[in-house]
Amino acid sequence: MLEVIFHFLNGFLMIGMPVGLAIFLTRRFKLGWRLWWIGAATFVLSQVGHIPFNALVGLILNRTGYVLWTPGQQLLFTSIFAGLSAGLFEELFRYGMFRWWARDARSWRKGVLAGAGHGGAEAIVLGAIVVYGFIQLLILRSADLSKLYSGATLATAIQQVKAYWSAPLPATLLGALERFFTIPIQISLAVIVLQTFTRKQGFWVWLAVLYHALIDAASVYLAKPLGNNIELMVGGFAVASVIIIFALRQPEPPAEAAAPTLAPTTAPVIRPVDATKENLDNTRFN
Repeated sequence: MLEVIFHFLNGFLMIGMPVGLAIFLTRRFKLGWRLWWIGAATFVLSQVGHIPFNALVGLILNRTGYVLWTPGQQLLFTSIFAGLSAGLFEELFRYGMFRWWARDARSWRKGVLAGAGHGGAEAIVLGAIVVYGFIQLLILRSADLSKLYSGATLATAIQQVKAYWSAPLPATLLGALERFFTIPIQISLAVIVLQTFTRKQGFWVWLAVLYHALIDAASVYLAKPLGNNIELMVGGFAVASVIIIFALRQPEPPAEAAAPTLAPTTAPVIRPVDATKENLDNTRFN
């Protein structure tokens, strides 16, 4: 029963953590949800281009001499390519978001909120996939797999179901732990890209691309040798990202002063003068 609770908790936390953070930030900063949704939409739009691009490059590589490379060469190339691909697509889309969509986001608080939306959307999408897989495997756990699969497919299904439900309990929460570390990284990347506009220096967006590429490339390259300990490395990047977030904090721009309100004035009332001889004599030299 515990394994059921832990697997469900993993997916629930992956969705609940970014939502809880969004509620906290919108109330803390008093900014509303608009920038969070813009950041979330930017992540989705970046993947619309990112995923097909990676698939296309994979097809091209499989038709070239890539398959003849040594495993070490393939791993090194895949790590660098995956890191640069993710960095370029996500950070250039984030740059476009600040330039054309969230043009009013020119403060540290707004950058943090937009970054929380970007990282939050990623966590929620992955969390939804995890919950969907949990429901499927929960059904398969008590089902007669021989009626659903046959041959080699049956053996594979039995092995996968057994491996899923026999995993150590702490390992079942690794997905939630990774999202806990990744969201601060996404926020730091948003704050870095924002410097392009607040400091008027274009190199910041390329710095974000390189930082993103470094994290993803290291995660791919070291995934197998480190195993579950890869989360310690991601945690190290998360700590560095928190430091970056607060190191780049700038004073909030002053609010625009409201134009002074002038009290209405009453026009003088001009009273008609009777055209008598006496009145005409009094105004003759005026």
